[in-house]
Amino acid sequence: MSVDTSDTDGRRAKGRRTRAQILEAAADIASIEGLEGLTIGRLASELGMSKSGLFAHFGSKEELQLATIGAARDIFARNVVAPAKEAERGLPRLEALITAKLSYMRAEIFAGGCFFETVRSEFDSRDPGPVRDAIESDLQDWEQLMVRAITAAKKAGHLRADVDAEQLLFEIDALSGTASQRHQLNGDASLYDRAEAAITARLSAATV
Repeated sequence: MSVDTSDTDGRRAKGRRTRAQILEAAADIASIEGLEGLTIGRLASELGMSKSGLFAHFGSKEELQLATIGAARDIFARNVVAPAKEAERGLPRLEALITAKLSYMRAEIFAGGCFFETVRSEFDSRDPGPVRDAIESDLQDWEQLMVRAITAAKKAGHLRADVDAEQLLFEIDALSGTASQRHQLNGDASLYDRAEAAITARLSAATV
């Protein structure tokens, strides 16, 4: 006897959509108030849902925090990493990563600006734990991606052989991060133009 699974599949699809909507709202809240400000009660109030309804998706505050980090990671990957992969390896891909990240920051995809800038500042002095470890892991993934892109640009002969990949990455991230932080303070979007100009000058100095 065949079993009609359409109702079950429909409920699962609806559950996934609801979870995605919850996490999108959670990431917006955390980008403003930090992950510690993200509670089941706070999120329930924001979404007009019951706490019990949210507990069905997340059994604890930590689970909610980790799921929110994962959702923010996926959003960052879609908006920054995926588009850049379409560019040619070497300097074009490195420039595409930088441009995509600045565009992501300019667009204020999260209500409080860059989610990761907020939570890194919040947890940088905390003791190691699942949430801090997840935040650090995401930063390491980004740094490794950028170092690989810089190294590929060197191997392709686009950047000088003596360029220190980690130093160049540090300078690029320092410029974009400063623009993001100051923009959140004063709302001056031209700071991203300044960061882009400075990064372009730095890359020009490193090219062959």
